Amino acid sequence: MSLVVIITGANNGIGFYMARTLLEDGFHVAAFDLSDENLADLEHAFPDLLRFCQCDVTDSAGVKASVESVVEAWGTIDVLVNNACLAVFLPFEQRSLEETRQEFEVNYFGYLRTIHAALPHMKAQGGGIIHNVSSSVGITGFPGVSGYASTKGAIEALTRTLALELAPLGIKVNLMHPPLTNTKSAAPLGVPTQAMDDPATVGRKMAKKIQSTAPIITPDFKTAMGLFLSRHFPRAMGRLMARMTKKVQRR
Repeated sequence: MSLVVIITGANNGIGFYMARTLLEDGFHVAAFDLSDENLADLEHAFPDLLRFCQCDVTDSAGVKASVESVVEAWGTIDVLVNNACLAVFLPFEQRSLEETRQEFEVNYFGYLRTIHAALPHMKAQGGGIIHNVSSSVGITGFPGVSGYASTKGAIEALTRTLALELAPLGIKVNLMHPPLTNTKSAAPLGVPTQAMDDPATVGRKMAKKIQSTAPIITPDFKTAMGLFLSRHFPRAMGRLMARMTKKVQRR
């Protein structure tokens, strides 16, 4: 049987297009999301390869049950892609603690829940790959997204730590860094759509790297260079992105 891939947040954006590309390439895909409204055509076209699991990543019992259902159906979990996210766009003084807490429940603890659920199965089979989708704003910061940026900064640290802890078990834990993409989660940033990448293109490119075990995975050289600059000059890049966004918004 082909490799089994779980993707959270698979009903929209990058997750959806990753799932579509993987299905076209013959992978078994378990799509975790609250709704499958955008997945209906794929479910019809790939009934034996696509399994939709209605799953709220803030619900530990639901996540565990969904992961168990994948193992019961297909016997293994080869790759886990943590992609589901929530972004609230509000200045720090205007946001409530509850709004930031909810971002962490989805973007950070949601990742923890799926990893906890998948880990015993990956250990039993002697290995696996965990891709945690991050964002450069977790490195540089960005005005108005203190909660979202904080969750991505936490994912950066979590991923590096788990990569060290789980390597002896044959489990690779990596960061996936897409560029700024025209998705629902990116909309709160206020960046004009013409300044963002197409989710179909990004999802397809990321899917082609689904078996990569590189510590940091990007879809293309341009994104890799931007990430390099963000890591080496985080404050300068953060200020630059903020100024560029304001300039474009005023046009």
